[in-house]
Amino acid sequence: MRRMPPKVRFASSRTIEAIAVVTILALLGLTIKPSTKTEAGSLDTPATEEKKLQATTTARILQRQKQLRQIRPDNYDLAKVPINAENEEHWRHLLWTTAVVEPREPFVAEALNQILLMTTRPGLSASQVRTIDQAMKVGTQLYLSDPNFYGLVAQRFVETIEQSPEPEWVAVALSGLAKGKLSASELLRLSNTARSRFPDWANNVHLQTTLQDIAAIDKAEDLPPLRDLLTWEIAPQQLHLYVLCRDDRRVLCQAVLKDRKGNFVQQGGKLWSVPLLLESIHELGWNFTRGQTPQGIYRIEGVISQPDDEFFRAYGQFPLVNLYVPFEQGAKQFLPGRAGSFTGSLAEYQTMLPPSWRNQRSLHQSFWAGKAGRSLFRIHGSGESVDFFRGKDRNVPESYNWNPTIGCLSARELYNEKGQLIHADMPKILKALQNVGGKNFAGYLIVVNMPASETKPVSLQTIEAAINQPAQRSRQTRKPGAKSAAKKTPSTQTSVLLTKSVESSRKIRLQVAQLVNQTKRLESITAAKEKPAITSSATPPSATELKPLPVAY
Repeated sequence: MRRMPPKVRFASSRTIEAIAVVTILALLGLTIKPSTKTEAGSLDTPATEEKKLQATTTARILQRQKQLRQIRPDNYDLAKVPINAENEEHWRHLLWTTAVVEPREPFVAEALNQILLMTTRPGLSASQVRTIDQAMKVGTQLYLSDPNFYGLVAQRFVETIEQSPEPEWVAVALSGLAKGKLSASELLRLSNTARSRFPDWANNVHLQTTLQDIAAIDKAEDLPPLRDLLTWEIAPQQLHLYVLCRDDRRVLCQAVLKDRKGNFVQQGGKLWSVPLLLESIHELGWNFTRGQTPQGIYRIEGVISQPDDEFFRAYGQFPLVNLYVPFEQGAKQFLPGRAGSFTGSLAEYQTMLPPSWRNQRSLHQSFWAGKAGRSLFRIHGSGESVDFFRGKDRNVPESYNWNPTIGCLSARELYNEKGQLIHADMPKILKALQNVGGKNFAGYLIVVNMPASETKPVSLQTIEAAINQPAQRSRQTRKPGAKSAAKKTPSTQTSVLLTKSVESSRKIRLQVAQLVNQTKRLESITAAKEKPAITSSATPPSATELKPLPVAY
C-alpha cells in the first residue's frame, strides 16, 4: 500500500490497512447488544478465531479510535493533499471514513466545499473525477444530515447544476437538493436549467430519472392491488422472494418467500418472513451508484462465498445471495427461457410484471438502475457493530440493529462483547432458499415500496390479506351445488369422493387460469417485439464502460 508523505500520513501503516478494509468494504454492521433469539444451531460456516477477535468489544473500540484519529485538519488540507492521482487513495479512504463518522468540523466542511468547487472545471483527469464523484455522494449525505452546518454543499450543488459539464453530477445535485426540501419554485427553476443546459436530457439515464422523480414529488400515486403482484409468477417453477418496504428506507422492510409451486412458505403457522434494511448510507437516490436499493425485479442466482477473514467486517461470516439487475453481466438466465443477461427494452421488462403493475413507474427502477451501470447487489450480513455508522441515530429505533449499505440488502448479524455470534438472519434466509430451490437455487427478487403515514414495517397481516384475497373471492363466487350435495349424502365414502371431485375441479380451474395467464404473457411479448419500444435511446453500458466497483453496490 502506498505510503503518505510524512506531514499528511495517517496514524500508522497498520491504521491504513485497517481503515482500507473498513472504509471500502464495510457496507453493513453488527451489534454487541444481546438478542433473545439465536440461529446458531443452523450455522454452516463457524466463525474463525480471527473473525471472533474482530468482533470483540476491545477490537471495536480500537477500530473507532483509529477512525477518529483520521478526522484532523492536516488530512483535509487540499494545499497539502491536492486532488490528483497521487493522493486518490488518501481521499478515497478519508471520504469513506467521513461518511461513517459524519463529523461536524469546520475543516471537513471547507474541504468538501473546495472539492465540490471543482465540479465546474473542464479537463479533469480520471482520478480527479473519481474523487469528486465520491465527494458529491458523501456531500449529499452530510448536507441531508445537517443542512445548516453543511449549507455550503447546497451552494456548490446549485453551481454544479448551473455550470458543470457532467450530467450525472447535475443529477446528483438536483436529487440532493430535492431531498433537502428546497422550495418548489427554486427546484422547478433548477430543473428547467438542467433541461435547457442538456437538451438531450431524456436520453441520459441519470437526468431523465431524476427529473421524473422530482416531477412526481407530492403527487400521490395509487398502487395497483398488492395481490396481483404477490400471486403473479414471472416464470413457472421459480422461487419468488418479495421485499416490501416503506418510502422511508430507515424503516425495516419485510421479506416473504414463495416456493416453486407458487405457495408462500410458512413457519410456525404464519408466513415465513425476515426483516431487511435497504437504506443507503449516503441517502442517495436509487438511480446512482451507492444509492438506495432500487424497486423492481432482480434475478436471484445462488450464492457467493464470504471471501475470507479480511472481509468479515463487510459481510459477516455467511455466504452472500447473488442478485442481478437488467444489463448486468454474469446472469445465467434473466428472462424466462432465454440464456444470459437482460439486454432488452423497457417493454420487454414490463412483460415480467403482472398486467396491472406494468405501467407502475416505481417498479421500473431496477431496469433503469441497470442501464445506468449499477451492479453487484447482494443480500448479506455484516461483522460491524451497530454503532459503526454514526448517522443511524436518525433511524427509527426498531431498525437500529441493522446497518445501512451502499445498495445491498442488509441482514441482521449480532455478536457479543467476546466476539461470539448471538443472532444471525442469513442462515435462515439461505436455508429457506435452499429448501425451496435446491443447493443452486434460482428465481426472482421483487422489491416494492408500500406507502404509509406511520414509520412501521409492512405487517404480515397486510401481506396475508393480499395473498388470501383471491381465495376469498373464489369461495364467494363458488356455486353452492357441491356443498349442498355433500350435505345430502349420508355415506362417508360418497362424501370423500365429492370432496376429491371438488379439489380436482379446483386444480383444473387453476391449471386453466395458468394457461390463460401464460397465453396473455406470450401475446404481450409478441406485441412488444412487433411494436417499437417506448424507452430511452441510451445504450446499455458495456462491460468496459462500467466503472470498477470495490466489492458490492
